[in-house]
Amino acid sequence: MDENFLIDTAQKMVADHRGLLAIDESGGTIKKRFDTIGVVSTEENRRDYRSNLLGADDLGRYIGGVILFDETLRQSLADGTKIVDLIRAQGIVPGIKVDKGAKPLAGFAGETITEGLDGLAARVEEYVSLGAQFAKWRAVIHIGEGSPTSAAITANAHALARYARICQEGGLVPIVEPEVLMDGNHNIHTCQQVTEVTLDAVFTALKAQGVLLEGIILKPNMVIAGSDCPTQAGANEIADRTVATLCRCVPAAVPGITFLSGGQSEDEATLNLAVMNETFASPPWKLSFSYGRALQTSALKMWQGKPENEAASRDAFLQRARLNSQACAGEIPA
Repeated sequence: MDENFLIDTAQKMVADHRGLLAIDESGGTIKKRFDTIGVVSTEENRRDYRSNLLGADDLGRYIGGVILFDETLRQSLADGTKIVDLIRAQGIVPGIKVDKGAKPLAGFAGETITEGLDGLAARVEEYVSLGAQFAKWRAVIHIGEGSPTSAAITANAHALARYARICQEGGLVPIVEPEVLMDGNHNIHTCQQVTEVTLDAVFTALKAQGVLLEGIILKPNMVIAGSDCPTQAGANEIADRTVATLCRCVPAAVPGITFLSGGQSEDEATLNLAVMNETFASPPWKLSFSYGRALQTSALKMWQGKPENEAASRDAFLQRARLNSQACAGEIPA
């Protein structure tokens, strides 16, 4: 394990108020996104859309790392430039999604376990050879009647920890993503309780597996009420509860916490991050972002699959990236 590489890479990913761009949508997910704008999800269209975003001027000022899907890591532009080289030219760290998705957890109806540990070491070796420097693995925790169970939390925490250790041994910084879903009618207090239990289990497992905490990035949910809850908290309460939870559960050794947007709108995700950094000026870790839809929604609508819209789409995307970088600095959006 090259500890210096892992530490330096993790720090670079969140340095200078930068965050992460998640464009690691699976084939099925990107098809759903393209369906909303009437574009067929072909390999060429996926390449053109993603490479257009990655070619935005000065993107490296706001984005420290890009999470790619397997297909994208292997793709080249029409002129032969590898997409991974396009990313590096911007001073951005390229990364790769390595999990195989959340599948039903046997014996526990409605709960899931993320698969993909089989053969992971070999995939890590290949991804390093293709230019990746970090990886991502998402665990999904459902809140509902009788869930999550301790069995589901423990199983997912163990899988995250094994993934993280395998990645570090192979030369990739692991993004550890335990997502407590917004789906449901639970209140913000319930979300906070479940998030704390989940994070405690995850860090217990990481330590048991000997994972170097200075060489990971944590990608958690914000503490927020379920999407169907009739009472929704404001940004100040979300910030207070989220940071309190992190202070209770996340060791100071972790260099960066890059929140997932988890179904929040672009504006909500940016505002909540900004209030955290404005209210809590000196946390032990960088509080940043790892957004997919919350960075891409406006850009995708602007693009519409038309070459003549590429510049406007890049501008819309760059504006979202700029606003979230400013949120990392505690600047409340106007």
